[in-house]
Amino acid sequence: MKKPGDVLREILQEKGIKSVGTLSRKWPSGRDIYQELALLLLEGDGAIVELREETAESWDLNGKKVGPSKYAYVRPCFVEKFKVIVDGSEIAKRLPDYPWIIVDLTFWNRHIPKEKDKVALQLRETYAVVRRMYYPRRFAITWVNEEFKKKNKVPLEKVVSYEGSTADFLREKGINRVVLLDPNAEEVLSREDLQERAFIIGGIVDMKGDKKGTTAKIGEVLEKEGIDVLRRKIVLRGDIVGVPDRINHIAEILLRMLYGEDMEKAILAVQAPTHARWRLRKEIPKRKIRYLIDGKLYLVVEKELYDELKQWLNIRWEDFVKVLRETGMVALERRRIHHLNKISVFRFDKSGGKRVILLKRAALLCYDC
Repeated sequence: MKKPGDVLREILQEKGIKSVGTLSRKWPSGRDIYQELALLLLEGDGAIVELREETAESWDLNGKKVGPSKYAYVRPCFVEKFKVIVDGSEIAKRLPDYPWIIVDLTFWNRHIPKEKDKVALQLRETYAVVRRMYYPRRFAITWVNEEFKKKNKVPLEKVVSYEGSTADFLREKGINRVVLLDPNAEEVLSREDLQERAFIIGGIVDMKGDKKGTTAKIGEVLEKEGIDVLRRKIVLRGDIVGVPDRINHIAEILLRMLYGEDMEKAILAVQAPTHARWRLRKEIPKRKIRYLIDGKLYLVVEKELYDELKQWLNIRWEDFVKVLRETGMVALERRRIHHLNKISVFRFDKSGGKRVILLKRAALLCYDC
């Protein structure tokens, strides 16, 4: 899969152009200026032309500022004064027609006003993600209604705003099978699934906790319309806990995977400490050791567990400590736990078992350092 910026670089390389300058104050910035430049051309906002005199400076195809160039980006009002080298139509011819990223607003009216505001906000951020990483004209919002248009913060003229059903949209595009990203699906999104031509994300925000299973209903509606639906979930080491659930985050994870990143790396690229703590609360208790020292129960984990979990969770030491406090556990160095195990006896109980230490002075060893 190629994004417009990649296509523009290919075209420039084929024409022997190593750098591009500008005659306009409107010049892209950010991590990939050629991606933004390509989108400007696709939107009809100017062209790359050949100049009679070189610009003072330009940017090479890696986005690094270099010396003069006889090629430059100009705004639409100046295009006719120069020889056009690359315009939006040339880029559009090389862009693939797929895949489509679709946000389905079937259940818009099941949201309370505050949730609707959240949906609108997340869609604006999804647009920013798609613009940065892909192509907004392959981003569709279906079931668009008047209320959404009023709350909307997305430039609808730059995406595909579709007032009809998702099924109708898919039929218009000749698509009869889609991947529905559903956290409650049985199967995990695979490399084979990434070959499909359309991916659907439910436009759902659940602040009230009453929309469990709603995404699956989107699939049921599509299946009744004759669309083959592949329900798939995105997981982090076999579990959805810790996977960001905002619409824009899901879109970014999907796009990263479409560009070849593995699922775990894609998740970690967008995972905030808040999401990581969700998973941390599940992982830490799995590793606890129960000690009964002089009649008092201590829940202990290895301090080194932090370094192990940090390799696949975006956690900080303060996150680790916070979850330990929430769960009433303490962290000890592995060598100290090894010593405790040597002076303790394991006994089974209803909770699976604990290590019993009868020496009163041994309780000092469990002081949280």
